Amino acid sequence: MAPYKMAPTQTYLKYIYGALLLLSIDAAISLGFVSSMVAFLHTKGGGPFEVENPAGGTFQLRGEPANLITDQGHTTNGAGGTALVLVGFGGIIALLLESKSRKKSGKSSPLFYVWAVVVILSWLLTLAALIYTFVVTNMHRHQTIDLDIAVDSFPEKYAKDSWTPENWYSAVLDLDLVNDADVNVINHNLRLMRGWRYNIIVLSFLNFILMDLVILEIARSRKSRGNYGRTPSGDVYGTDLK
Repeated sequence: MAPYKMAPTQTYLKYIYGALLLLSIDAAISLGFVSSMVAFLHTKGGGPFEVENPAGGTFQLRGEPANLITDQGHTTNGAGGTALVLVGFGGIIALLLESKSRKKSGKSSPLFYVWAVVVILSWLLTLAALIYTFVVTNMHRHQTIDLDIAVDSFPEKYAKDSWTPENWYSAVLDLDLVNDADVNVINHNLRLMRGWRYNIIVLSFLNFILMDLVILEIARSRKSRGNYGRTPSGDVYGTDLK
C-alpha cells in the first residue's frame, strides 16, 4: 500500500500572533490617550483661565463649557478596552487552546470560533468609534467663544453651544490668555486629544487586518479538514501542528 502523503498546509497563525501583538500595543496606547484627556479635564483643564478683555481688564473663564460632549471618548475607550482585553488577552488564550486542540485531534477549538466572532465585533465597534469621533468633531470644528457671553459667565460655565474637548480648548486658545503656562498646558493636551482621534484610524486598520487573517485561517482550516483525514492506523495526516 502506498504511504499517505502529508499535505503541505500554510497556516496564518504566526501572522495572527503578529497582528494581535500590534493591535494590543495600539489599543493600550489608545487607552492611554483617552485617560490623559480625562485626567486633564479633571485637573488643569478645569481652569479657571484668566483672559484679556478687549474692552479692558481681564476676566475669568471656567475651564469646561456647560455642554461638553464626551460620548466619543467613552466609545473610543470601549473600543480600545475591547481590543486589548477581549481580543488581545482573550486571543492569547484562544490561540494557545487552538494549537493544543490541533495537535491533539486535528480540529479547531470551539473557543477559537468564539474569539473570531469577538474579533469581528471589535472591528465593528472600532469602526463605529472612528466614524462617530470624526463626525462629531467636524460638526463643531468652526465654533468660537462669544466674548460678550464669556465675560459675564463666571463663576458659571460657558453655556452657549455644545463642544467636544478638542474643539473647546482650540477655541480657548483663540482667546488672549494671560498666563503662558495655561497656553502651554492646553497646547500639550490638544496634541494628545488629536493623537487619540487619529490613532483610532490605526486601531481600526490593525483590527481589520487581524479579522481578515482570522477569517482566512478558519477558511483554510476547514478546507484542510475537508480534504484530509486519518490513516487506517488512526494517525492524523494533512493537519497543521504548528
